[in-house]
Amino acid sequence: MEDFLTQATAIVVERASDEQFGVSELAEAMNMSRSNLLRKVKSATNLSASLFIRQVRLEIAMELLKEGNLSVSEVSYRVGFGSPSYFIKCFREHYGFSPGEVGNKKVEELQKAENPISKYTARNRHQYWVFTGLAVILLIALAYFFWPKNNEEPSQEEKSIAVLPFKNESADSTNLYFVNGLMESTLNNLQKIKNLRVISRSSVEKYRNTNKSIPEMAEELGVSYFVTGSGQKVGEQVLLSIQLIDATNERQIWAEQYNRRLADIFSLQNEIATQITDAIKVIVTPTELQQIEKRPTENLLAYDYYLQALEPYHSRTDEGLQRGIELFEKAIEQDPEFSLAYAHVAISYYLLEMFRSEKLYTEKINFNADKALLYDSKSAESLTAKAFYYIQSEDFSLALPYLQKALEYNPNSSLAIQMLADFYFRLAPDTEKYLEYALKAVQLQVASGDSTTQSYSFLQLANALMTAGFVEQAREFIDRSLVYDSTNYYAPHLRAYILFAEEKDNSKMRRRLIQAWENDKSRLDILQDIGKFYYLDEMYDSAFFYYLQFVEARKANGLRIYELENAKISLVYEKMGRDEEAKSLFQEFSDFAESDESIYRNIALANKYAILKDWEKVMNHLKAFADEENNQFWFLYLKDEPVFAPLKSRSDFQSTMQKIEDKFWEQHDRIKKILEKKKLI
Repeated sequence: MEDFLTQATAIVVERASDEQFGVSELAEAMNMSRSNLLRKVKSATNLSASLFIRQVRLEIAMELLKEGNLSVSEVSYRVGFGSPSYFIKCFREHYGFSPGEVGNKKVEELQKAENPISKYTARNRHQYWVFTGLAVILLIALAYFFWPKNNEEPSQEEKSIAVLPFKNESADSTNLYFVNGLMESTLNNLQKIKNLRVISRSSVEKYRNTNKSIPEMAEELGVSYFVTGSGQKVGEQVLLSIQLIDATNERQIWAEQYNRRLADIFSLQNEIATQITDAIKVIVTPTELQQIEKRPTENLLAYDYYLQALEPYHSRTDEGLQRGIELFEKAIEQDPEFSLAYAHVAISYYLLEMFRSEKLYTEKINFNADKALLYDSKSAESLTAKAFYYIQSEDFSLALPYLQKALEYNPNSSLAIQMLADFYFRLAPDTEKYLEYALKAVQLQVASGDSTTQSYSFLQLANALMTAGFVEQAREFIDRSLVYDSTNYYAPHLRAYILFAEEKDNSKMRRRLIQAWENDKSRLDILQDIGKFYYLDEMYDSAFFYYLQFVEARKANGLRIYELENAKISLVYEKMGRDEEAKSLFQEFSDFAESDESIYRNIALANKYAILKDWEKVMNHLKAFADEENNQFWFLYLKDEPVFAPLKSRSDFQSTMQKIEDKFWEQHDRIKKILEKKKLI
């Protein structure tokens, strides 16, 4: 048995950084069946094979953290944890303190929490990593007999759950939509509970036909509990079997088989949610209970059409959305007060033309959103639908309260969270809130079966981290974004900026931008950035070459984009003797600056008066900007703008730039503490 543990541990150590390395891979590496591996590991260590692998990884993590050269996030990926938050949870459960505390602990305190291998590897660090000696491996293996096991129930804030796709037990495959609908209803009811983190539908869909074990899925998703189920509809009867499983030890906490009349379907769904929350001791407020117990409709045929519509709706293709609208509208014909159906019609119309310049469905979105709110004003779907109408109409400030209310009624709504992240980035910039919602979106969208969705989720998080000054973490997530989808439209552009923040090399930045633009010459965002980075080095001929193409393409397509950049472009045009065009561009910029109501207004006006050489007004606006909150990382580069060069020797300019920098890093530190406290980083 010792030889078995020695070999198994050596393989895990060698593959520790591979996030995909799990029980199946270990069994294959050891040339044995999965069932035989599980039996032998359990017999030798009293652990599941998944926990065995995890604890080897945690021991390596401790050694890396004590060296102090890597961040917690970096260590988590070095030892194969796909989620830093899940790594922190597992580390705390095993050692009794978080990985972030390792650097602050005294050696004696760490040794109390160590197992024998920790002491050994501390003395023989180089031999351990270079040779992975058999004696060391043996010590690791034997240490498992003495490692303390944490069998305590997860604390309230740690409780998280995934509802796996239900199985259709009927011989009639057409019943699949009904079983999927039962699964989604269970998921939606649990999502309404604030004290429970519920993994999104798209993240669990990949496990519909999986052979992975509960511990393997738990490690990938970072959850405490799983709900599994199977069911069928036989005439007017619904047969359903539900299990609640503790992910840490694969123990069945609760199971129930139901045989109910179809007419009792809503009572059944509410009963399941209540039994699950009771079993895992999650606090459900009266308001949340009221939301769970709410019946979507009294008309079973309307509900059947609604369930049929969900599959094409979730496809997010134009054909699927159109088919979903047809079925949702059939549901409305059966029940003209079916709020959820109206909401999904509105959301579907919004998604159909979200990226289109010509908007045809704005009034349909508004009509259906209003109907949804009329019949259920406390539905997250109704509120999100109305927010989409205001976003479509560019009344952004009116969209915010609807998104906030939607999240209040459904704290696990990945759609509302993603929209709030985008809102606080583009529409009403707020660095702290942007990062918070981007992190929450990744937590709920973890391990999504849709690689494109996951890629864009990581892209958004990378951008939020970069905006808040977390450069190293931003680099990690933009690289992970590209791993999930190498064709991601925006990732190479953002990656170039992150590398620039690390290197501060304009020429390298230009090369990366030009390469990205050469791959897709329709990218006007990259085109104007190339011009900007030539402008910053006062290489006006080259800047003009790219700016000219940008301005002409913008005009040809009737676009109003990057108006803040017109200040730089006008200066470049003036340098190239294009005086009339320069004046026109400057006037456009001036009008934009005067009407701008965003946090960029004082920067825009400072640029305007710098071009006019009214230096006192420039300083007034720079000082006003320095007093504002929600600073962003890129504002640290204001001092390098060529337009402000005549001010560099002035003490008030220097002190103002220093104030901007100091406030940003104070904000950065404050955000870091808040997010660490919330266990978001």
